[in-house]
Amino acid sequence: MQAIEITQPGGPEVLQLTQRPKPVPGPGEVLIEVHAAGINRPDVFQRQGSYPPPAGASDLPGLEVAGTIVGGDPSPTGLKQGDSVCALLAGGGYAQYCVAPAVQCLPAPKGLSMVEAAALPETYFTVWSNVFDRGRLNAGETLLVHGGASGIGTTAIMLARAFGHTVYATAGSDERVRAIEAMGCTHGINYHTQDFVAETKALTQGLGVDVILDMVAGKYLERNIQALADDGRLVVIALLGGSKGTLYCNDIMRRRLTVTGSTLRSRPPAFKGHVALALHQHVWPLLEAGTIRPRIHATFPLADAAKAHAMMDSGEQIGKIVLTME
Repeated sequence: MQAIEITQPGGPEVLQLTQRPKPVPGPGEVLIEVHAAGINRPDVFQRQGSYPPPAGASDLPGLEVAGTIVGGDPSPTGLKQGDSVCALLAGGGYAQYCVAPAVQCLPAPKGLSMVEAAALPETYFTVWSNVFDRGRLNAGETLLVHGGASGIGTTAIMLARAFGHTVYATAGSDERVRAIEAMGCTHGINYHTQDFVAETKALTQGLGVDVILDMVAGKYLERNIQALADDGRLVVIALLGGSKGTLYCNDIMRRRLTVTGSTLRSRPPAFKGHVALALHQHVWPLLEAGTIRPRIHATFPLADAAKAHAMMDSGEQIGKIVLTME
């Protein structure tokens, strides 16, 4: 099969088209003929050498795909060979075939293309497990999303709005602010020209927001605490601003705040299967009804993975970048 491998740590040019043996599914796994594969920020970190795959995972990048089950045993999930699915992976998605734990597969939502289905797993699993499970976003509460124009950000905005929440989000330009507001964000904040702490305080009559989904960390840590309402929850899922920040524990105690975070890739299939069931129950009906739909910024053929990563590095995208198989 054709696949994209990382020849050495570096820029987009280290992604090269190669030939690899077709993978063989193990116990509890299925073989998927890939039609499209989503690109995510962790793929960039892996390419740069700072985010190696977990033990036993493919060394090929790619954390989400859509395609057809062509091997293995999907029967415990109710799926069968020949079904169109989207799947969350620990690696190996940039290829014509991949293997995935059967419990991490979901039927491709009716009415969505394979490109759109490939844009779902990594972002929807991440948002559901961090905003709704770990962050405990409850009815009537407010959410602040950093990086609102990213794949994760657009997903968080659309999901939270679909469940009736007020959503604020930061983005890096007025154009991106207008784009996320068009997708349902209640109020966008240009982090280059506006102070998100002051903005969220003003928008919430001085109370702050109930939950923050943060991909920045670093110097944002102290400011996130200031932007939280009493009993608020901060959920950190990436470290684009660095892994160290200042945390004033008296604020946490006095205002009963929760600071937490998670990574998804290394979690066991049983956990991811639990998230898949929740998504199928609560989110798939919204996708099939057209209430929400993934935002696709651009597609590239598999051989142009380097060009796709160059676009990701530029930060110009609004929504998802997806590879397609020819």
